[in-house]
Amino acid sequence: MKPVAPIRDETGKSILQHAGHITLPPDTTVFRQGDSCQNYILLQQGSIKVFTRAENGREIVLYRVGGGESCTLTTTCLFTNNKYPAEGVTETEIRALVISRDDFNKGLEQSADFRRMVFDSYSQRLTDIITLVEEISFGRIDARLAKTLLQHAIGEMTIHTTHQDLAAELGSAREVISRQLKEFERRGWVTLQRGSIELTNTRELENLARTPLV
Repeated sequence: MKPVAPIRDETGKSILQHAGHITLPPDTTVFRQGDSCQNYILLQQGSIKVFTRAENGREIVLYRVGGGESCTLTTTCLFTNNKYPAEGVTETEIRALVISRDDFNKGLEQSADFRRMVFDSYSQRLTDIITLVEEISFGRIDARLAKTLLQHAIGEMTIHTTHQDLAAELGSAREVISRQLKEFERRGWVTLQRGSIELTNTRELENLARTPLV
């Protein structure tokens, strides 16, 4: 997802200047399912994982919020005055601007740049979620796993993650992911270690990741 466009009009700039600032360490819960939403959060640095959890405990990652981005669920809750339907947890240390509900509404009404920022971010993230639903519904798990490994390994050959974390991200069961990773290892594409995965044949993983939806 592309970072949101800058705000240049006076009302929008004033809202950002009067926003609060927060810094949170990794593994901090930003919001829980059922929480009410009082503020618009614009992330400046770091990463927040937004996920939902089924009654049986299985998780699925809906999306991640990165620097220059905002959370679509937060925007939705502010629009509708509903409670959060999912959970957000920091993956790294984050720095963010916190804009009150009143200033958020003021920005929508009086600042074209602020309004454009909010709706651009919102529409881009909806596209990401629709793509996720399509992949879960129609995509092959091996191709989706290969794509996810490559995304996590940008600039690195070793990924520090667990089979459970990958399963949550892909909306699958840990056993399914472990079985598929062992098949990748048998083919010589990865080397599995405790808490990490080394990519040893990215070309074959890229070929698999390009497999079209069926």
